Amino acid sequence: MHGTLGPAAVQIDPAILYFGTPVVLIGSTNDDGSHNLAPMSSAWWVGWRCMLGLARNSKTTENMIRTGECVLNLPSADLVAAVDSLARTTGSNPVPPGKLYRGYRHEHDKFGISGLTVLASETVSAPRAAECPVQMEAKVAYVHQMAQDDAAWGGNLTAIELRITRVHAHPEIMTDEASNRVDPDKWRPLIMSFQEFYGLTPQRLQRSELGQIPEAMYRPPGWQPAL
Repeated sequence: MHGTLGPAAVQIDPAILYFGTPVVLIGSTNDDGSHNLAPMSSAWWVGWRCMLGLARNSKTTENMIRTGECVLNLPSADLVAAVDSLARTTGSNPVPPGKLYRGYRHEHDKFGISGLTVLASETVSAPRAAECPVQMEAKVAYVHQMAQDDAAWGGNLTAIELRITRVHAHPEIMTDEASNRVDPDKWRPLIMSFQEFYGLTPQRLQRSELGQIPEAMYRPPGWQPAL
């Protein structure tokens, strides 16, 4: 047991709860057959399942529900500039009002503006990003509409459970002893914490485009946390 409890915790009311998760570049297929690529950071894994938290009106959410599949590309910290180039872009046209309010613009060629390379997948039609050290093909298992008991958030948030169907990884991040194990000393994922980019170092990596959006702009008008 520690000898000190540390400073007493205080109640806070942050606009968003982004305490730090890996960045995911979701590859999906648009309704015209073209490729979409979108960064997000509300993701977690258990076994070969993944849960994503997404805006209901995003093009990526629409594509995943329509096609039932996607690719989860995990960028390393050295791809931060490519990821940031996609930050305030959307495949939706017209741009949804909420994203327009936050300064987003429509971009059809997401791979082109990021400089990343399309790779064909093996179990899904959605695209992989060749430069990302980890690429996970996935199929949609369940879709859950979140916050239905909240007048402000209800209808705006979707949780999607994915079943991973194939995993690809760059050889340089694998252990020397086992071909199926990632070496954490070699793998340097890109992390987003409260809209800012970090790697596995104490320093922020660079200015983040999303970090220029005031956090208060994510809070629905009049919303209060439930007791």
